[in-house]
Amino acid sequence: MQLTHFTDLGLRVLMYLSHKDRLEPVTISEIATKFAISRNHLVKVVHFLAQKNWIITTRGKGGGMALAQDVKTYRLGSIIRELEGGDALINCAVPPCVLRGNCQLKSVLDQALSVFYTALDQYTLQDAVGGNTQEAIIMLHRSGFVDHAKFRHLL
Repeated sequence: MQLTHFTDLGLRVLMYLSHKDRLEPVTISEIATKFAISRNHLVKVVHFLAQKNWIITTRGKGGGMALAQDVKTYRLGSIIRELEGGDALINCAVPPCVLRGNCQLKSVLDQALSVFYTALDQYTLQDAVGGNTQEAIIMLHRSGFVDHAKFRHLL
């Protein structure tokens, strides 16, 4: 299983916003620059995160975004399930499979996916940003120009 690019970006935004020691708001442009990712893709992700009430956004001059809740309340399984769209790993109907109705593969994969999300629900966003990850996030917030090679040793 591979997570979508959308999920990857959503998790990066939430992790970046976990750092609280800032005076100025975090902007989409800032995150796009810090992670060297497309601003256009990020706009869609931020919109989705705001619709789920995971982040608070403020428009206009001095606007930006922040986490809507404490980092301890965000369950990774729930977040990833929502970002991934809750789809099954395989769809036997499209394209139609000749084994449909006589095959146990979909059932096995659905069960495995459920176990995957249940395991991830044991962890919070706080767990994901602990240790070296938190150090890297702090460095990202403090740096102007980002030399991505500088951060690889922390992760």
